Amino acid sequence: MRRDFSRLATEREDPRTALLDRLGPAALARFLVERQRGAFEAARDAAPALAPCLALAAERLKGGGRIVFVGAGTSGRLGVQEAAECIPTFGAIGKRVQAVIAGGARALRRPAEGAEDDRPAGRLAIREKRIGRRDLVIGISASGGAPFVAAALSEAQSRGAATVLVACNPGPKPRWADRQVILRTGPEPLAGSTRMKAGTATKIVLNTLTTGAMALAGRVRGNRMVGLVTTSEKLRARAVRLVVELGKTTPARARRLLAAHGWSVERALRFTPVVVFLFGIWDFPGAPAW
Repeated sequence: MRRDFSRLATEREDPRTALLDRLGPAALARFLVERQRGAFEAARDAAPALAPCLALAAERLKGGGRIVFVGAGTSGRLGVQEAAECIPTFGAIGKRVQAVIAGGARALRRPAEGAEDDRPAGRLAIREKRIGRRDLVIGISASGGAPFVAAALSEAQSRGAATVLVACNPGPKPRWADRQVILRTGPEPLAGSTRMKAGTATKIVLNTLTTGAMALAGRVRGNRMVGLVTTSEKLRARAVRLVVELGKTTPARARRLLAAHGWSVERALRFTPVVVFLFGIWDFPGAPAW
């Protein structure tokens, strides 16, 4: 059945931006930035629907499962970016946040917009990921009905995985989504360009999903990313500060502990004096490896 795209809020024109091409540089910059305000408001209003998704994602991670984002175009690129950023932020467990984009790796650099209509490819991507009952698959689609995403979620659901749809157009929850998060971003400043408000709101939601899930799963200490991967001078300096502040030790001892334990903050913390005194070496909360 052919979809009626004219009914989508994200495809309509915003009368407030009708004279966009008449503005000078200063007014245009201020105006376009101001129009992004709706992205935050849409994400904030979606928080009640997002909360149970955080709990579900944390449950899957603690049970050894994965979070897999699926999208096409801008939505797919945002999913890939979110998954990639979880690895340096949350260490080994970050590898269990993965992504699938319609059109494959090529679509990260070049347009592959037609790939969003490829239903067989959506199903195949889920089969190739060997999605199962322990996993959570999160479809991202500004329209709410990209065929690639719909087919992927349907396949994931048939394999026993939990499914969530993140969309920017209201509508009844599709049968292939166990839960849905609707971001009511409305018309874009540039009509139909969902890389703008819809993309910004989606980025907020994906950041919230992964960070919230990791916090609930015990991978955050206070507001510190103790699972970070120390692959740069900046991150090694951060690791030293974390061990100093959380382990109540000196910078020199923190460096020695980190060096002795592969620059893993979590492992180094298990041997700081305050942790040994309070918990014993093997009983530090969160110590078991993922």
